[in-house]
Amino acid sequence: MTDRAGETAKDRRVLEITGTDREAFLQGLVTNDVGRLKQGLTYAALLSPQGKYLADFFLVPYGDRILLDVQADLADGLLRRLMMYRLRADVAIAATDIAVVRGLGPAPDGAFADPRHEALGWRCYGDETGAEPKIDWDAIRVAHCIPETGMELVPDDTYILEAGFERLNGVDFRKGCYVGQEVTARMKHKTELRKRFLTVRIDGSAAAGTDITLRDGRPIGTVFTRSGDRAIAYLRLDRAEGPLAAGPATITLLQQE
Repeated sequence: MTDRAGETAKDRRVLEITGTDREAFLQGLVTNDVGRLKQGLTYAALLSPQGKYLADFFLVPYGDRILLDVQADLADGLLRRLMMYRLRADVAIAATDIAVVRGLGPAPDGAFADPRHEALGWRCYGDETGAEPKIDWDAIRVAHCIPETGMELVPDDTYILEAGFERLNGVDFRKGCYVGQEVTARMKHKTELRKRFLTVRIDGSAAAGTDITLRDGRPIGTVFTRSGDRAIAYLRLDRAEGPLAAGPATITLLQQE
């Protein structure tokens, strides 16, 4: 990898998980099947026992270690929680100085395809850093309705199925038990999702955080990340009938992927 291969993701931190029990330890905690590491980068989340999102991250096969690439703001809390679950397992968890570089186009040697969506390109891990960020990642996320920590994903509040984790290859329903699995499975098999994130068109002025309302003013959702005339919105779909608005702007539901 050269220093021009991609952009340094300065808002990410990398933890390392070592020890003979590292895979079994993670398998009992995270939403995805750790066995997918044999194919490359694996997207997953850690949930509360009540099935609510706590953190999302990438698991990275890295020799005799598993790296965990997470939003920097969540790293310390995630590290503490993983240590709490460690108990007697032969596992060590520590912060590292490994850099996260991501980019579009041809991938350098050692890079991994982002498993959430092909439009998100690749990610690479090591000592070298990339260029200053210039790619409009928010525009890509909005176009493909890909939620992100600190934007759409809120710890102790978000449910991952409403956030599209199944579509984004972030959850496995055949892997067996993990923390929050019972609630997630029940949402998958026994209920119809009435609320979720989706991409909308906005005609007019509406900033992130603006309520989306019905004609009579009743709120049924919220605008989140916006790029141009598109935005990721959280909507109560069973009530999204007739004209929708966000302040003075008009909201139009778009056909989803």
